[in-house]
Amino acid sequence: MATNVGSTHHHRTAWEPESAWATGWTTAAAVLMTFGGIMAIFQGAAAIANDDVFVVTDDFAYAFNLTGWGWVHLILGALVMLAGISLFRGATWARVVGVALAGLSMVANFVWLPHAPVWSIVLIVIDGFIIWALCAPRREVRA
Repeated sequence: MATNVGSTHHHRTAWEPESAWATGWTTAAAVLMTFGGIMAIFQGAAAIANDDVFVVTDDFAYAFNLTGWGWVHLILGALVMLAGISLFRGATWARVVGVALAGLSMVANFVWLPHAPVWSIVLIVIDGFIIWALCAPRREVRA
């Protein structure tokens, strides 16, 4: 059996690390997801515990039950936090789940705009960054 000693092609195997660039953005996304998930849990708990914490406007296109949306934020926040922690552990599935959850978080925060406009806009921007960081092309490691 002949080996190809002079081959210049290197195929990345599953055990080789990604480039520092790709790992850095994934780590940034993991930090933001973990922190954002914790904050969403607090936001949801505040809405569940006391609806009077949030301002309700009558001039918005849709209305919803704050306690119900508090549960949505609490559950979504827990899932985002767990996916962020899984990214730290290197779980491949957490990338796909992270993109999906960040998209759902964007929608939830858009609906939350009349109650916490500045916070919602900040989280929509952060969720957009998370999606970009998790979908950014990865560089292969060269031998």
